[in-house]
Amino acid sequence: MPPDDPLPERLTITLWDFSWYVRTGPGEPFADLDAAFAQAVERGYNTVRICAMPFLLFGSGLDTAALALGPLGGDFAQRMRWYDVKEPTTIDAREHLLALFRAARRHGCFVIVSSWEYQQSSAFAADPAWWDALRAVPPAERPGRLAAAHADLLDLLVAEGLDDRVAFTEIHNEVQVGHLADGLPTDADPVVALRPLLQEAVDEFHRRHPGRRCTVNYARVPHESMRGIPENVDVLAVHPYIYGVLDALIDEFGLRRPVAQFPQERAAHILRPGAPPAGGWTVPAEHRWRLDATIVSAAEAYGHDWADPVAFDRWLYDHYGEHRIAMAEKLRFWFDVAADWAAAHDVPVVLGEGWVGYTPLHGTFEEGPVGAEICRQAVTHARRIGAWGTVVCSNAAPQHPMWSDVALQQECNALFSAASAPRTSPVFPAREPAPRSA
Repeated sequence: MPPDDPLPERLTITLWDFSWYVRTGPGEPFADLDAAFAQAVERGYNTVRICAMPFLLFGSGLDTAALALGPLGGDFAQRMRWYDVKEPTTIDAREHLLALFRAARRHGCFVIVSSWEYQQSSAFAADPAWWDALRAVPPAERPGRLAAAHADLLDLLVAEGLDDRVAFTEIHNEVQVGHLADGLPTDADPVVALRPLLQEAVDEFHRRHPGRRCTVNYARVPHESMRGIPENVDVLAVHPYIYGVLDALIDEFGLRRPVAQFPQERAAHILRPGAPPAGGWTVPAEHRWRLDATIVSAAEAYGHDWADPVAFDRWLYDHYGEHRIAMAEKLRFWFDVAADWAAAHDVPVVLGEGWVGYTPLHGTFEEGPVGAEICRQAVTHARRIGAWGTVVCSNAAPQHPMWSDVALQQECNALFSAASAPRTSPVFPAREPAPRSA
């Protein structure tokens, strides 16, 4: 049975993803977990959201006592958010996970347990064994295998007396974007097509741990496909990345098209001097497997690695006026759609990522005057709809430069925490495990 519910009325979330274990080398932002938690609390956070490596630890069969991690290879991705790992590191993965939960307890924080493994976590391993184990699982079995691994992980936390730190469990991050969607028909709506597998995965977790909160997690707010969200989730977890002007830049310069289509001459004014041709920018040959283990496109990696961040930001500012109203309306609409679905299913809303989108590491659009105001608008919407939890912004985490903007994070977390009582209480009755389908 679950412990007495100690969870906060509102979760103020900082997104530590897979960085909390791949960025533990000398001088890296998570070299000292206690320091990272102390900084989080100073900024007003009470919850971290992580990839807990469930498949690696409990589904891969690999020895993780000396897990070697490091950069993708050469200078590739060294100017990309989330990918700019500088120093190699070796961890005992299971002990490191327990260390994080113990540090969370020392600092009065909670953990949203998730997995990024079918998107990019394994790309940072020193060898492809983790990735090979992931891709060896037939696509139709992947959600169920993840559910079992998460249940095993919670067994470990129960045995260690750390399970009261778990806010809830997500079977996987952004389920419709990544290798969980492998094998689906090309014309299928992945949110709808994945529903039976994800619903059974949540049921499997509930069978092992009745009453524990479990969900799946969606990129965007899939407003056109809400019928595809499993009925048995305990939290509606969505990521309202509104893009808008950033989408326009991505389309203008082909950052999500085949790298051979990159418009080298037209893009020259947003690139740094000396940028090589896009087609030749890749990892060393011995690391090519890493490009299969991550979902980021070669063109986007090139565009972020070689962008002049000032010119990139200036393009966004120059064109923002064309998209400002649509971006604001989209943000409000997506929040309202999420709130409506959650109210109809008597579950809370959690916004574990979001706002503008994926910008180069040294770009400052998200924390600049426009982006900071979008952060304020977003947490105000989160307060308005009675969300249980929200980020300030996906970039507000120790692995990003925005972490240094302490004042903005304190302001936004205080704005959200000062909200009136949530529309949907996060403390809700335990679900009865659903019967297995015949």
